[in-house]
Amino acid sequence: MRSPRLAALELRRFGRGKLPRAALVALLVLPLLYGALYLWSFWDPYGRLDRIPVALVNDDKGATADGKRITAGDDLTKGLRDSEVFDWHEVSDAQARAGVENGTYYLSLTMPADFSRRIASSAGDSPETGALRVRTNDANNYIVGQISKTVFNEVRTAASTKASRSFLDRIFISFSDIHGKTVKAAKGADQLHGGIGKAKKGSKDLADGLKDAEGGSGKLVKGLTKLHKGAGDLADGSRQVAAGTQTLADKVNAVDKKVGPFLKGNEKTIGDTARLVAHSAQGIRDNLDVLVRTAPAAAKGAHTASDALDAVYRARCEDPVLPDPACSDLKKAKVAAADVATIADDLNTLIDDQDGDLKKLDANLATLQKQAQALADRAPHLSEDLTDAVAKINKLNEGAGKVAAGAKKLNQGLGTAASGASALDKGIGQLESGAQTLNGGMYKLADGSGKLAGGLHDGAGKIPDYDKQDRDQRTEVMADPVGLVSKDLHKAPNYGTGFAPYFIPLSLWVGAMVAYMLIAPMNRRALATGAPAWRIALAGWLPVVAVGVLQTVALMSVLHWAIGLEMARAAGTVAFLFLVTACFAAIVQWLNARFGAAGRILVLALLMLQLTSAGGTYPVQTSPWFFNAIHPFLPMSYIVEALRRLITGGGLVPVWHACVVLLAFTAGSLALTALSARRRQVWTLDRLHPELTL
Repeated sequence: MRSPRLAALELRRFGRGKLPRAALVALLVLPLLYGALYLWSFWDPYGRLDRIPVALVNDDKGATADGKRITAGDDLTKGLRDSEVFDWHEVSDAQARAGVENGTYYLSLTMPADFSRRIASSAGDSPETGALRVRTNDANNYIVGQISKTVFNEVRTAASTKASRSFLDRIFISFSDIHGKTVKAAKGADQLHGGIGKAKKGSKDLADGLKDAEGGSGKLVKGLTKLHKGAGDLADGSRQVAAGTQTLADKVNAVDKKVGPFLKGNEKTIGDTARLVAHSAQGIRDNLDVLVRTAPAAAKGAHTASDALDAVYRARCEDPVLPDPACSDLKKAKVAAADVATIADDLNTLIDDQDGDLKKLDANLATLQKQAQALADRAPHLSEDLTDAVAKINKLNEGAGKVAAGAKKLNQGLGTAASGASALDKGIGQLESGAQTLNGGMYKLADGSGKLAGGLHDGAGKIPDYDKQDRDQRTEVMADPVGLVSKDLHKAPNYGTGFAPYFIPLSLWVGAMVAYMLIAPMNRRALATGAPAWRIALAGWLPVVAVGVLQTVALMSVLHWAIGLEMARAAGTVAFLFLVTACFAAIVQWLNARFGAAGRILVLALLMLQLTSAGGTYPVQTSPWFFNAIHPFLPMSYIVEALRRLITGGGLVPVWHACVVLLAFTAGSLALTALSARRRQVWTLDRLHPELTL
């Protein structure tokens, strides 16, 4: 009998009666209990986190920074409520603690009273870290605790980023302020450089001027020394003048006492006498010409008279015989005549030799005449003039005394001035030396100020100056400097889609396992008739494959249309699952055919090994070494990898690889089943009385 006919006969058994039909329906629906129900329950747990009750405690008191009110706790609370990550319940800290303990809340998030203050401290001298407190209880649910760590890490990152934005924004504003201040400083440095340049020129002029001043001060010292000496002489002279004027004043006053009354009583007489002198001087002047004309004749006549008198005298007086009693008088006359003659000769000689002196005499007489006339004119006022003269002389004396005192003070002052000038000369010398040093320093300062100005300009160019748009952009980048540019090449839309490659082969393995509980792995009639072993193997395998195809169609229909599983390659996925069903059926058939009742236990054990080593949940590399060791030798490892590519997309190399592996397992399992069938055709005592039946 052909193998397909034997398989059909095996399946027709399920049409006899209600229980076989119910068993066939249960056999078809059983994979849904593993596949559809499991995937449905795990389909999108992260999309329903808003149903998890979580306690939210906001004890934050707020804070003030830079004149602005900060309420980080309120802001974070609003953000969490808007995010709808969990079912938030705002409660007190005590209520949150009790709720997490008794299971009312799965966990709690607490913002302490100083939360805003700690965040605001980033702008102060002692920055502190703001701490959020999370309280979990794994006795309530371990997975929720793990999920909360991920969620709250995102919350912490968001809060930290917001605080960083505020802090960095102040930094960038400070950069702009520093830039502006540096620009001002650079301009000030330019002005300073210009001023120092002028100061440098001024210091040079000062040094030159002080050098000249030093020379002038030396001359001043010498001049003041001479002046001091001269002032000493002046003081001595003025003292002598004062003494002289005092003597003069004393004498004038004494004369005034004597002459004053005389002048006052004889003013008319003095006037008349002065006029007489004036008239006499005029007469003498008028007779000087007559004197010049008559002087020679008078001299001659005087000589003649003198000779006559001499002869008479000799005649009368020198004759001792005849003495004349008048001889004494005659002698006197003779002597007088001789004297007159001598005078006349002298006058004549004077006139002849001193004609110029006579002219001077005439001039002097004219002066005498003029002064005498003036005296005559002033004679009525001589007493008054004398009084005025005495007063003026007294004033002169008083002034001379003051001059003497002033000269003395001047001498003393000039002595002090000379000492001061000497000190001034020494100080100017020191100033001149300091000015030279200053001048040298000003050169260095000018050079340094130029470098300072240049450096400040360069520094201002290097210090960023951000406007609000640039500041916001840079604050955003600095607050979150490492952006995660995530590009999922073949993204699974939900949790269930990601786990489908794991749960689908699980359900098909369970389907094959249950199928061989109802269908014999080897047809007993074929064994009894001595059919070929390969036909026996195919006859026991094909009915389960047919059932597996129906299971696959039912499972994938429910997953796609009822639950919403979207497949990148739907037809390829279903076709591959048909191959998976054939492979699982062959493996389960062999285990049951070879080991009998114990084979069912081995089927379950093999399922556990495949589930733990297939890498369906966590990467197999995270599992202990044992599971990594058996991973390459079990078919589900390749099935999971292939289904991921078929459902979510990606390269088909793992799919073709899996197909080769499944075909090898299928062929190998059928061959082993055929070998077991051949052995089963020989009846033994163990077959007649098995030790274990299930």
